[in-house]
Amino acid sequence: MSERVDAPINEIAVFVAVAQTGSFTRAAEEIGSSKSNVGKAVQRLEARLGSQLFQRTTRAVRLTEDGETYLLAAREALEGLREAEQQLASRRAEPAGRVKIDLPAGFGRLLLPSFIQLREKYPKLTVEMALTDRMSDPVGEGWDIVVRIGALPDDSEFTVRKLCDLRLGLYASPEYLARRGDVKTLAELTDHDAIVFRGPTGRLRSWTARDNDTVREIVPHPVLVLADGQALVEAAVAGFGITQIYDRVALPHVRAGRLVHLLPEADVDGPPVHAIISLGQKMAAKTRAAVNHLAETLQKG
Repeated sequence: MSERVDAPINEIAVFVAVAQTGSFTRAAEEIGSSKSNVGKAVQRLEARLGSQLFQRTTRAVRLTEDGETYLLAAREALEGLREAEQQLASRRAEPAGRVKIDLPAGFGRLLLPSFIQLREKYPKLTVEMALTDRMSDPVGEGWDIVVRIGALPDDSEFTVRKLCDLRLGLYASPEYLARRGDVKTLAELTDHDAIVFRGPTGRLRSWTARDNDTVREIVPHPVLVLADGQALVEAAVAGFGITQIYDRVALPHVRAGRLVHLLPEADVDGPPVHAIISLGQKMAAKTRAAVNHLAETLQKG
């Protein structure tokens, strides 16, 4: 059994040029070669395939049935290579232009200062940002990147990149704890004021906490109910009570002494954070730079 030898790319490109022009002469002119070289390239390709690709007459060159089948595959292969070359070129190109990013409200305010670093690294980049908690449509609304927390719809029109995983923990301000006392056990939470989030469905979000080897649900008694994630954080900092928020949102406030992390052993795994990008954009350099920045910033912790 003879060993099959794959056709070189240049022979496939010559074949496509002949098929598209319907002429060996015009194909030679188009690719900057001679008619003789074009003819030999097609003959070598036919020999490798063991099939006649063209019907040749003194007046015309027409594809055979095998030639039509091979042309479809050849065009797709060459187009795939061209797209790959464009993607590689875009990665090498300096990110420039406007990149539009839609972020959850609380996360957006958390990440906003970090975009100074992105701007310093890529001075030709302009960032346009919206802070919303609703699920935006990257294609219909023209966003380059939509960042969302939690489960995502199953949609093949998008590229999805995981940015980080979150943890949920209990936090309160030092002023509140000085006024109401420290929290040393989960049972003591019932004696404290709670700031509770009302989700998009209208339901109050209960707390979940790890109790030794189990995860239990806690239904706190709210003294304040909010439907804005950032307002939840601000209320905790202001001393309204205890709230449960994501670790990466709380961390800057903990470091600054504005919040205290309560019962760290009770923290539970939270949802992941994803960046959603429309497939049609083929990850332009500006988009790739912004997504990488978001991932690096969030993963620093």
